[in-house]
Amino acid sequence: MKVLVVSDSHEDREILVELIERYKDKVDQIFHCGDSELEATDSVWDSMMTVKGNMDFTDEYKLTQVVDVKNERIFMAHGHLFDVNYSMQELVYAAKEENADYAFFGHTHQAKSEKIDSIVVLNPGSISEPRGHYLVPTYAIVESDEFQIIVTYYNRAHNVIKNLSCQFSKNS
Repeated sequence: MKVLVVSDSHEDREILVELIERYKDKVDQIFHCGDSELEATDSVWDSMMTVKGNMDFTDEYKLTQVVDVKNERIFMAHGHLFDVNYSMQELVYAAKEENADYAFFGHTHQAKSEKIDSIVVLNPGSISEPRGHYLVPTYAIVESDEFQIIVTYYNRAHNVIKNLSCQFSKNS
Protein backbone atom coordinates (compact mmCIF):
# COMPACT_ATOMS: atom_id res chain seq x y z
CA MET A 1 0.00 0.00 0.00
CA LYS A 2 1.12 3.53 -0.72
CA VAL A 3 -0.99 6.54 0.27
CA LEU A 4 -0.53 10.29 0.58
CA VAL A 5 -1.92 12.12 3.62
CA VAL A 6 -2.36 15.89 3.80
CA SER A 7 -4.33 18.18 6.10
CA ASP A 8 -5.19 21.70 7.13
CA SER A 9 -4.70 23.39 3.77
CA HIS A 10 -6.95 26.32 4.75
CA GLU A 11 -8.13 27.60 1.34
CA ASP A 12 -4.84 26.72 -0.38
CA ARG A 13 -6.40 24.83 -3.26
CA GLU A 14 -3.31 25.17 -5.47
CA ILE A 15 -1.17 22.89 -3.28
CA LEU A 16 -3.87 20.22 -3.36
CA VAL A 17 -4.03 20.36 -7.16
CA GLU A 18 -0.23 20.17 -7.25
CA LEU A 19 -0.21 17.09 -4.98
CA ILE A 20 -2.90 15.39 -7.07
CA GLU A 21 -1.04 16.06 -10.32
CA ARG A 22 2.28 14.93 -8.85
CA TYR A 23 1.06 11.75 -7.15
CA LYS A 24 -2.20 10.61 -8.79
CA ASP A 25 -0.52 7.71 -10.59
CA LYS A 26 2.05 7.02 -7.84
CA VAL A 27 -0.16 6.33 -4.82
CA ASP A 28 -3.17 4.13 -4.18
CA GLN A 29 -5.17 6.88 -2.46
CA ILE A 30 -4.87 10.51 -1.36
CA PHE A 31 -6.38 11.53 1.98
CA HIS A 32 -7.15 15.04 3.25
CA CYS A 33 -7.78 15.15 7.00
CA GLY A 34 -9.98 18.26 7.00
CA ASP A 35 -9.88 22.04 7.24
CA SER A 36 -9.59 22.63 3.53
CA GLU A 37 -12.18 25.42 3.71
CA LEU A 38 -13.21 24.44 0.18
CA GLU A 39 -16.71 23.65 -1.01
CA ALA A 40 -17.69 19.99 -0.69
CA THR A 41 -18.44 20.03 -4.43
CA ASP A 42 -14.92 21.16 -5.41
CA SER A 43 -13.39 18.97 -8.12
CA VAL A 44 -10.29 18.22 -6.00
CA TRP A 45 -12.46 15.77 -4.04
CA ASP A 46 -12.80 13.65 -7.19
CA SER A 47 -9.17 12.59 -6.56
CA MET A 48 -8.91 12.90 -2.80
CA MET A 49 -10.91 11.59 0.19
CA THR A 50 -11.66 14.15 2.86
CA VAL A 51 -13.47 14.72 6.15
CA LYS A 52 -14.99 17.74 7.84
CA GLY A 53 -12.70 19.89 9.92
CA ASN A 54 -13.70 22.51 12.44
CA MET A 55 -13.13 25.20 9.77
CA ASP A 56 -15.20 23.41 7.11
CA PHE A 57 -18.60 25.00 7.55
CA THR A 58 -20.73 22.81 5.31
CA ASP A 59 -22.51 19.69 6.53
CA GLU A 60 -21.84 17.96 3.22
CA TYR A 61 -18.55 16.53 4.48
CA LYS A 62 -18.45 13.31 6.49
CA LEU A 63 -17.03 13.59 10.01
CA THR A 64 -15.09 10.35 9.61
CA GLN A 65 -14.16 8.02 6.77
CA VAL A 66 -13.15 4.37 6.84
CA VAL A 67 -11.58 2.93 3.73
CA ASP A 68 -9.74 -0.25 2.83
CA VAL A 69 -6.65 0.15 0.67
CA LYS A 70 -4.87 -3.03 -0.41
CA ASN A 71 -6.18 -5.04 2.58
CA GLU A 72 -5.30 -2.34 5.11
CA ARG A 73 -8.02 -0.37 6.90
CA ILE A 74 -7.72 3.36 7.43
CA PHE A 75 -9.81 5.46 9.81
CA MET A 76 -9.70 9.19 9.10
CA ALA A 77 -11.06 12.13 11.09
CA HIS A 78 -10.07 15.74 11.50
CA GLY A 79 -9.36 15.21 15.18
CA HIS A 80 -11.23 18.10 16.79
CA LEU A 81 -14.06 15.79 17.92
CA PHE A 82 -11.56 13.33 19.44
CA ASP A 83 -9.65 15.72 21.75
CA VAL A 84 -6.36 15.14 19.92
CA ASN A 85 -4.86 18.25 21.48
CA TYR A 86 -4.79 16.37 24.79
CA SER A 87 -4.58 12.65 24.05
CA MET A 88 -4.76 10.10 21.25
CA GLN A 89 -6.97 7.81 23.37
CA GLU A 90 -10.35 8.71 21.82
CA LEU A 91 -8.96 8.61 18.28
CA VAL A 92 -7.33 5.23 18.85
CA TYR A 93 -10.53 3.88 20.41
CA ALA A 94 -12.56 5.04 17.38
CA ALA A 95 -10.04 3.43 15.01
CA LYS A 96 -10.19 0.18 17.00
CA GLU A 97 -13.99 0.21 16.79
CA GLU A 98 -13.59 0.19 13.00
CA ASN A 99 -10.88 -2.53 13.09
CA ALA A 100 -8.51 -0.03 11.49
CA ASP A 101 -4.77 -0.43 11.08
CA TYR A 102 -4.26 3.34 10.77
CA ALA A 103 -5.79 6.50 12.24
CA PHE A 104 -5.14 9.60 10.13
CA PHE A 105 -6.03 12.98 11.61
CA GLY A 106 -5.37 16.70 11.38
CA HIS A 107 -6.40 19.69 13.53
CA THR A 108 -3.21 20.23 15.55
CA HIS A 109 -1.15 21.34 12.51
CA GLN A 110 1.75 19.31 13.95
CA ALA A 111 3.39 16.49 12.00
CA LYS A 112 3.51 13.35 14.13
CA SER A 113 3.34 9.59 13.75
CA GLU A 114 3.41 6.86 16.36
CA LYS A 115 2.17 3.35 16.90
CA ILE A 116 -0.39 2.97 19.70
CA ASP A 117 -1.94 -0.42 20.47
CA SER A 118 -0.99 -1.75 17.01
CA ILE A 119 -2.55 1.27 15.23
CA VAL A 120 -0.35 3.69 13.32
CA VAL A 121 -1.58 7.13 14.34
CA LEU A 122 -0.53 9.82 11.88
CA ASN A 123 -0.94 13.56 11.56
CA PRO A 124 0.59 14.84 8.31
CA GLY A 125 0.94 18.32 9.81
CA SER A 126 -0.44 21.33 8.00
CA ILE A 127 0.43 21.90 4.37
CA SER A 128 -0.12 25.65 4.80
CA GLU A 129 -0.09 26.72 8.48
CA PRO A 130 2.27 24.54 10.57
CA ARG A 131 2.47 24.84 14.34
CA GLY A 132 4.56 23.37 17.11
CA HIS A 133 8.20 22.35 17.08
CA TYR A 134 8.56 21.91 13.31
CA LEU A 135 7.33 25.06 11.54
CA VAL A 136 7.54 23.87 7.94
CA PRO A 137 4.44 22.94 5.91
CA THR A 138 4.27 19.14 5.53
CA TYR A 139 2.45 16.16 4.08
CA ALA A 140 3.17 12.45 4.48
CA ILE A 141 3.41 9.35 2.36
CA VAL A 142 2.72 6.02 4.05
CA GLU A 143 4.08 2.86 2.44
CA SER A 144 3.63 -0.65 3.76
CA ASP A 145 4.48 -4.20 2.86
CA GLU A 146 4.02 -7.42 4.79
CA PHE A 147 6.77 -6.54 7.30
CA GLN A 148 6.91 -2.80 7.84
CA ILE A 149 5.22 0.58 7.55
CA ILE A 150 7.31 3.53 6.39
CA VAL A 151 6.13 7.09 7.00
CA THR A 152 7.97 9.73 5.00
CA TYR A 153 7.27 13.42 5.54
CA TYR A 154 7.80 16.00 2.81
CA ASN A 155 7.83 19.79 2.65
CA ARG A 156 6.00 21.84 0.01
CA ALA A 157 9.04 21.59 -2.28
CA HIS A 158 8.57 17.78 -2.10
CA ASN A 159 11.85 17.26 -0.28
CA VAL A 160 12.07 14.53 2.36
CA ILE A 161 12.19 15.68 5.97
CA LYS A 162 14.40 12.98 7.46
CA ASN A 163 14.03 13.87 11.14
CA LEU A 164 10.23 13.48 10.98
CA SER A 165 10.14 10.30 8.91
CA CYS A 166 9.98 6.92 10.64
CA GLN A 167 9.14 3.24 10.26
CA PHE A 168 7.21 0.68 12.25
CA SER A 169 7.30 -3.09 12.30
CA LYS A 170 4.03 -4.82 11.48
CA ASN A 171 4.84 -7.51 14.04
CA SER A 172 4.95 -5.25 17.10
